[in-house]
Amino acid sequence: MNDQARRRPHKPYRRPQKDPVRILAFEALRAVDERDAYANLVLPPLLRKAREKEGFDARDAAFATELVYGTLRRQGTYDAIVSACVDRPLREVDPPVLDVLGLGVHQLLGTRIPSHAAVSATVELARVVLGDGRAKFVNAVLRKVAQDDLDGWLERVAPPYDEDPEDHLAVVHSHPRWVVSALWDALGGGRAGIEDLLEADNERPEVTLVARPGRSTTEELLTIEATEPGRWSPYAVRLTEGGEPGALEAVHEGRAGVQDEGSQLVAIALANAPLDGPDKRWLDGCAGPGGKAALLGAMAAERGAALLASEKQPHRARLVERALHGNPGPYQVIAADGTRPPWYPGTFDRVLMDVPCSGLGALRRRPEARWRRRPEDLEGFAPLQRALLREALNAVRVGGVVGYATCSPHLAETRIVVEDVLRGRGGSPVEAEWIDARPLMPGVPALGDGPDVQLWPHLHGTDAMYLALLRRTA
Repeated sequence: MNDQARRRPHKPYRRPQKDPVRILAFEALRAVDERDAYANLVLPPLLRKAREKEGFDARDAAFATELVYGTLRRQGTYDAIVSACVDRPLREVDPPVLDVLGLGVHQLLGTRIPSHAAVSATVELARVVLGDGRAKFVNAVLRKVAQDDLDGWLERVAPPYDEDPEDHLAVVHSHPRWVVSALWDALGGGRAGIEDLLEADNERPEVTLVARPGRSTTEELLTIEATEPGRWSPYAVRLTEGGEPGALEAVHEGRAGVQDEGSQLVAIALANAPLDGPDKRWLDGCAGPGGKAALLGAMAAERGAALLASEKQPHRARLVERALHGNPGPYQVIAADGTRPPWYPGTFDRVLMDVPCSGLGALRRRPEARWRRRPEDLEGFAPLQRALLREALNAVRVGGVVGYATCSPHLAETRIVVEDVLRGRGGSPVEAEWIDARPLMPGVPALGDGPDVQLWPHLHGTDAMYLALLRRTA
């Protein structure tokens, strides 16, 4: 037999099949990783482009969204599983390969896609975006992952709860260990509560609309198919199915908006807090991107009050201007630093200061934030949060009310900030008293011992918004 006869026949080269949905999901993950982008900002333009060029329908868009958010939410868990299936530290695996592996593992362990289809489709994606060589590596890893289900893998890669409860919860529920510890402290202990919260962070949040008073009504929004009344806010309507809120007429015209119910409750509580004296001048001191400002502006207009919306970043101030456009009452939007304000002390009757924070209360909506934040980030926010609250109390007249809000339940960003400012840490003591915020959220359960309020995803179905209400006394 000659040498040619002994040679094995070559398989004809097969061009990899492009899957537009999975390619889009991969592109979104790369943008999140390479540009520190947020998925909720990256996905919409990618989906619009895909509808125009690839003919994406609603099912395609929903599947791409699930792939991206599911992979980001469960990244910590999936990384632990992948790490058990490779012979090198994950830091030595190229980030694009990890993104493809994450998409594949999510399809295997987090969806109902059959294992063979999940592996095949992901390897085909790898051939398109990574090349044949690295596609073989992806194939080998995913075949190992496919040998067990999620529960089986968690038993193997998560330490037992009794030996290391925080690390167990971190792996099982895909949160950094320090975040687990911080949330547990904020909750006040108990395994059931922290597990419910961490699991709620991994669920897809509902889309909630706000009917801006004087411009729209919940009755109008409830005439739209697949809507239900909000749970707590009188202005809230929930979308029970997918769809694009921007396509709704009231949202397109700015008479309604997309706004988490917790955010609505914060604005409503400040607007309804008991006040001594006139009630004509309101301030939103950190107004970007404009959701609370638009609701406050509409409520102020109903009472004959005027709103000043201030935002430090000019591009965010433009977003506030857009959100307030068409408000029926007087308002003004300015770009100004709330720690060096252009207004005189004692100018306002009501002030909202929703300060920059870690965003740990919105991990349902921005799952990638949990992997970007570090404990030391809070040290950077702390001086700014205290300075903004001090200036808010300086801006309000005696008898007026300040609302200090954060989208974080971390104690270092919530009650500790308020207590430090009132005691004069880092400055002179401020003459102000707490207002019990709980009665200003009627019907909302499990608001704690007060006087401040902490909302929770697992208890209220909202972002983990914090609110402290203070009345200036001297």
